[in-house]
Amino acid sequence: MLKILFVASECAPYAKAGGLGDVVSGLAKQLTVSGHDARVVLPLYRSIDRQRFGLRYRQNVCVHGAGGRERWAGVWESRLGDALPVWFLDYDEYFGRAGIYDENNREYIDNAYRFDFLSKAALQIGKDLGFIPDVIHVHDWQTSPAAALLKTWDRKFSPLSASASVLTIHNIGYQGVYHKLGFDYLGIGGDWFNANVCEDHGRFNMLKMGIFFADAITTVSPTHAEEILSADGGRGLAPYLNWKRDDVFGIINGADYSQWSPENDRLIPANYDWQRFAGKQDCQRALKERFGLVGNSEPVIGIVSRFAGQKGLYLVRDIIEQALRELPFQWVVIGSGDPALERFFGELPARYPGKAGSYIGYHNELSHWAQAGSDFFLVPSIYEPCGLTQIYAMKYGTLPIVRATGGLRDTVTNYRNTADTDGTGFVFWDATPSALLGTLWWVADTWWNRHDHLARLRQNAMAQNFSWAKPAAEYLNVYAHAIRNRRALLAREG
Repeated sequence: MLKILFVASECAPYAKAGGLGDVVSGLAKQLTVSGHDARVVLPLYRSIDRQRFGLRYRQNVCVHGAGGRERWAGVWESRLGDALPVWFLDYDEYFGRAGIYDENNREYIDNAYRFDFLSKAALQIGKDLGFIPDVIHVHDWQTSPAAALLKTWDRKFSPLSASASVLTIHNIGYQGVYHKLGFDYLGIGGDWFNANVCEDHGRFNMLKMGIFFADAITTVSPTHAEEILSADGGRGLAPYLNWKRDDVFGIINGADYSQWSPENDRLIPANYDWQRFAGKQDCQRALKERFGLVGNSEPVIGIVSRFAGQKGLYLVRDIIEQALRELPFQWVVIGSGDPALERFFGELPARYPGKAGSYIGYHNELSHWAQAGSDFFLVPSIYEPCGLTQIYAMKYGTLPIVRATGGLRDTVTNYRNTADTDGTGFVFWDATPSALLGTLWWVADTWWNRHDHLARLRQNAMAQNFSWAKPAAEYLNVYAHAIRNRRALLAREG
């Protein structure tokens, strides 16, 4: 049995801005089910309802920072499921805000301090509550400093001196690059501020620091693990990742089917499975009514996404009006982010009433409705480390249309018009509007002329199993690798 401490900025259902929250909760729960002792440390954001989640106060912790300054914070506890403890760091100065990372699309200017503090406090919580992990699993730039602290602040004469660290890079496009004062705040010594460790053109790169100090590094698909080692895919960090390429692993994210499957989903209008498929039509009728779409025979393409350049929504913007005029599809778009895309998709229903619907913002229930009520689910990402929405879509019998990058390439098998009709969706390669529009014509042709093939594709898709059992076993192998690396380093240091 291993002891694993997850340190993260998100964990569903408490706090979630993207797939990171689902991954932390899903993996930690699966490890607990498998007999391991996992815990999660998460900030107590203002948005977390203490009563709803049954939080109870545990104790205060003293967090030591640069210059000998002491900060006191509270620790609260809840249980995720029946067995997984989640510890919440209560420090209102940093986390008592409306957002997780930003407000009104403006990033908090002290994010380096906020997440430095989370990283240091998480280690202190483990020590004060008597939980000394074999592995500390950190996620993205936000908690990368914890990997550095283990080999500097807690290197010797600490209960954590033998704890290994694993860093999971969920999105290498976000690296946490801030003023050098964010590095000074950690108090680990100025010698570490150099180009090999964390200095980035005079600034502090938090993800780069995690890569240097972590005992093992994972990202969220095998294809993306190859991509980040390349000059284009590494977003400036490829040289540092290649130095540690023997410690880099790609593991596909799992899906929490207790929340994201048509049989179990408590948020959708009707439950269904492949044997009782009529419920999907009920879900589609409800979705069309909710978004003002007219007619029952037209297929629906759903999009649920952050409106960011990475996600390829500008490709959609450039072709959607032509598609609305020439192709049979109706559209439902849910998301927020880039103000220009918010305006464009927000105004689309007024320009194409009865054919397009949109919701600007995050809405969990509508996201489930879109998965269950759509016929196709579009994920046109420029790059996508893993992606979860296409995995969810397959389980709902909603065929994904994806670009061949990262985890999209690893999870969706392209439709082939052959006798055995294999495949689980539609895949295109070029990140261009014309490639996307050509694929939509291909999907429309299949809809018009090969309905029996679509039925087989849905059956194939719904039969896919991306539960957390397999990736959790792969993470255990990575944890073992990290522990070996940590022990080898300790032996060398004597």
